[in-house]
Amino acid sequence: MLFDGTNLDGWQPVREGGQRWKIEDGAMVVVPSPQPCDQQTLRSFGDVQLHLEWRAPADVRGNGQDRGNSGVFFMGLYELQVLDSFNNPTYVNGQAAAVYKEHAPLVNTSRRPGEWQTYDVVFIAPRFGADGSLLKPARMTAFHNGVLVQHDVVLTGPTPNGPTYHRATLPPYQPHPAKLPLVLQDHRHPVAFRNIWVRELVWPDK
Repeated sequence: MLFDGTNLDGWQPVREGGQRWKIEDGAMVVVPSPQPCDQQTLRSFGDVQLHLEWRAPADVRGNGQDRGNSGVFFMGLYELQVLDSFNNPTYVNGQAAAVYKEHAPLVNTSRRPGEWQTYDVVFIAPRFGADGSLLKPARMTAFHNGVLVQHDVVLTGPTPNGPTYHRATLPPYQPHPAKLPLVLQDHRHPVAFRNIWVRELVWPDK
């Protein structure tokens, strides 16, 4: 259990000295500030099954990417987008449940802002050789509100944060440890999270 609504003992700000988020009605809530500060788990993970519930603000402000924006970063590098995508057009691979800038979701199953939504995800970490070469890319399967939205998609590398990436210019893989923290993004919107748990997976590497 990574967050059960009672405390943030398993989490810390990514940036040293950064602001911690708050707990409100059993949810972990982003505290918008001039210097956004993502939160990461104290523990590190590789292959996992993740369950997470999130809620975009009921008070709708902004549009496109400037509306209920956050993200779930597996290993701090590979983002499943969180966004208020209910009647909110944006670029297709930036909407809720997108593998950001790499894979659009198969369908938009977003609920109204202010309603709780669920992600259930299987993430398979990339494998690197002793020389740092990529042996196997990362893969992801995801359900949004119980509906399949990503089916064993292959990630091209870490998901970028810049606004103008195209597939030909997506950042390549760089070797990294087999396990790294899970990160939740502060995008200056008071997005809430609750009931976060992971099940570590062990896959035979052939």
